Amino acid sequence: MNWVAPIKDEKTLEEFKAALKEVDVKYYIMFEIGVGTGMQLVEILKLKNKDLIGKTELTVEIGTRKLTTNFKFTDEFKEIVDNFVANKDPEGYLLIGYPGSDTPLSREQAYRVFKQVGRQIGLGSIGAQTMRKTFAWRYYKQTGDIYYLQELFNHASPSITYRFIGEKPNVQVVLRKMTPEENERSRYMLYLDDNGKKRLNKAIDLLTDIRDRFDSPANNDAFYGRVDCLLEELDELIDSYENQ
Repeated sequence: MNWVAPIKDEKTLEEFKAALKEVDVKYYIMFEIGVGTGMQLVEILKLKNKDLIGKTELTVEIGTRKLTTNFKFTDEFKEIVDNFVANKDPEGYLLIGYPGSDTPLSREQAYRVFKQVGRQIGLGSIGAQTMRKTFAWRYYKQTGDIYYLQELFNHASPSITYRFIGEKPNVQVVLRKMTPEENERSRYMLYLDDNGKKRLNKAIDLLTDIRDRFDSPANNDAFYGRVDCLLEELDELIDSYENQ
């Protein structure tokens, strides 16, 4: 299986963006925001037109720790965004499912388009996390600051963050940060209020429910789209866990 990876080659990145434009400019805008901010797809889909109307940059809070990232628009992107939001309801969703709709684009549809465009240009490792991983990889290459990314994504150790961005770990960084104190803190947080078992049981209950409903004739294509998205990311998380 091909794991979701950042797009590291600039030429390939530009080719992917151009292909998204060919499908619909909204997918290009969505991708640029993701790569520019590090936002999760589900958060991008919550953006309203007012969040970009008249703006030259987008400042957002990321993750559970609410760390701020700032995406400054290029002149080209600003022109595209201005044309895209012109005369639209400021309170309306930025990325809608289809013309005339007042509901946001679905995560499943965005995922399918990403996969479709990825296959079109020969990229098999495209998924919902591609934007975030590309943002993180570019930031790391520009700054070398793996600690910031670790905190931004709330990873337990730098080794997880290195794997997330598809980079070989800096051994000195990993050794310095993978301490008994960190592991002790993880144990404490997981046992606090039985948090670890509660989270595990929630995941088990969800997966069990999906498995039990999998062959139901009442399921529509959207159900299988959501399951495919979930399993795509779950496969990657399992692989990361098993290879730590």
